[in-house]
Amino acid sequence: MGMTMTQKILAAHAGLDQVEAGQLIEAELDVVMANDITGPMALPIFKEMAQKVFDKDKVVMVPDHFTPNKDIKSAENSKAIREFARQQELKWFFEQGKSGVEHAVLPEAGVVTAGECIIGADSHTCTYGALGAFSTGVGTTDIATGMATGRLWFKVPSAIRCVLTGTLPPYVSGKDVILHLIGKIGVDGALYKSIEFVGEGVSQLSMADRFTIANMAIEAGAKNGIFPVDRETEAYMAEHSKKAYTVYEADEDAVYDEVVEVCLDQVRPTVAFPHLPENARTIDEVEAMDPIYIQQVVIGSCTNGRIEDMRKAAAILKGRTVHQDVRVMVIPATQKIYKQCIQEGLMDIFVDAGCAVNTPSCGPCMGGHMGVMAAGERCVSTTNRNFVGRMGHVESLIYLASPEVAAASAVFGYIANPEKVGV
Repeated sequence: MGMTMTQKILAAHAGLDQVEAGQLIEAELDVVMANDITGPMALPIFKEMAQKVFDKDKVVMVPDHFTPNKDIKSAENSKAIREFARQQELKWFFEQGKSGVEHAVLPEAGVVTAGECIIGADSHTCTYGALGAFSTGVGTTDIATGMATGRLWFKVPSAIRCVLTGTLPPYVSGKDVILHLIGKIGVDGALYKSIEFVGEGVSQLSMADRFTIANMAIEAGAKNGIFPVDRETEAYMAEHSKKAYTVYEADEDAVYDEVVEVCLDQVRPTVAFPHLPENARTIDEVEAMDPIYIQQVVIGSCTNGRIEDMRKAAAILKGRTVHQDVRVMVIPATQKIYKQCIQEGLMDIFVDAGCAVNTPSCGPCMGGHMGVMAAGERCVSTTNRNFVGRMGHVESLIYLASPEVAAASAVFGYIANPEKVGV
């Protein structure tokens, strides 16, 4: 019986020739990552298991959720992982001001590459599947175990084969693709499964598109999302990493639970309505409704805070002004992207339009800071979740969308079609 990409990676890291869906294995880990929320919770468990991490080059700490620290507790959390990183002499501690949001900075810094087995104490760790790695989020006990032993048990997931064909139209990006897919299969449509993105359409997606799609695989319930390695992937890794990597390809006779087809040509700008990512509506459906007036827009996060996202938002906002009833937070995902925005003149566009530009951070994505909402307020956000109370008050509403839709909505004051802006 053939194996999927994910199954091949897990088999290799478990030292096995063959694995199958449902099998319990113990695999060696290439990267173990935690942040300023999950890391401090894992440390007491780790200290019961070991005095030293299994490999100081493979354990990563990233303070990004409540940084710059918003209160005393968040400052204490960052201090805890900072002191741990120094004590353990970790190679990868990404201090604020020198890094950014974890799922953007790890690929950018070359920490993660193809063929690796990666765990992170954050559900959107599945982002690195864009590089052809097995990457998944776990809890604090598992992270502590990974830090101490360099190994972790997994149940081998079955898989969904998502076949992409065609080419993305203007104003349509990876965010629209993944919202379209989640709208099609539901938030539990891939529960504990691997989503393998294949087909001729993959070559039409930028790395930014792939990171966005893999990032939100978890929103369909998936264990992980993964893309095959191609020239685009190899070029990205050559630019960002010096690590060796291994390419795994699915066998022709690999077994899949189902095959889902997505024609990129037919994907429209898409918005996920409250309170689930599966509540997907095309922009055409939105335009047929009464205007949905908004009070806030967030452009950034580990989902859509890369330089391509900044450029797309700036193209919409250039020469325009944010609506008087709307406030806009622009959050480049890393310091490198922030600086690139300055060099390309994007910061001038954002500030001239009336946006607040925040330092790289998760910020308002999970209601942390720098954009928390009050009761009754609506936000168009390029983040990845729109659960009840996710970005503030339980009576606030979050609409997930692409940077283009978010920027157009900021100008009009209601959820708007970027195609109508006239760029």
